[in-house]
Amino acid sequence: MTASGSCFAEVLGNLVALTPGERTALERLEEHRRDIRRGAFVQRENEPSAEMFVLRKGLMMSYALMSDGSRQILRFFFPGDVLGVSAMIYDTAPESICALSDCVVCPFERAALSALVASHPRLAALLLVVNQVERVALTDRLAMLGRTSAKARVGALLLEWRNRMRTTDSSIGDSFTLALTQEEIGDATGLTSVHVNRMLRQLEREGLIAREGSRVTLRDAAALADASDYVDRYQGLRLDWLPDPN
Repeated sequence: MTASGSCFAEVLGNLVALTPGERTALERLEEHRRDIRRGAFVQRENEPSAEMFVLRKGLMMSYALMSDGSRQILRFFFPGDVLGVSAMIYDTAPESICALSDCVVCPFERAALSALVASHPRLAALLLVVNQVERVALTDRLAMLGRTSAKARVGALLLEWRNRMRTTDSSIGDSFTLALTQEEIGDATGLTSVHVNRMLRQLEREGLIAREGSRVTLRDAAALADASDYVDRYQGLRLDWLPDPN
């Protein structure tokens, strides 16, 4: 990500060519910056939340706490993602959002989003596109938790992590840093950390991945996608219905 400009504009710019006016409008959402330390929250489940955020630097996750005290990780967030959108229609936040690393976020209030939607209908439509992509990806994960093997769940998470990193860094190939503990992978896939470790070793034995510390290499991404029933929901988008820019 660049030191100036809009991180969110970089993400949307991968979908369509943004006008200077659209980029300026998105930059206004990122005028203010806030440092967030690893482990800190920008939003807590069932508490009032008046702000949304653009993640400018670092990694975050959202999760829900179960009645038995366990945690289900719902989504991972990367630079350029907008956080807390689901909370804008409720009095209290439906999920917690926590920093996985030291982060920089750009907070903005509902009024700023309202002004953006009113002034730039195409940007409003692109917000809908991004949220629908996230919804479908989350639906895939929900189906996977109930219907696929542990190996497929872990494999799909590795592919998703690689592909999300690629949306903002085109230099990412089949080798990347997986900045997650095995417990966090387990909380995202419904597995214990012991089971996650077993599945990672199985993927290595089958020649699908290689690992060196936190570095993961997809040795056969196509075969891993087949074994994981994985579909990249950030590809194959139909955007010919978008309104013309202002």
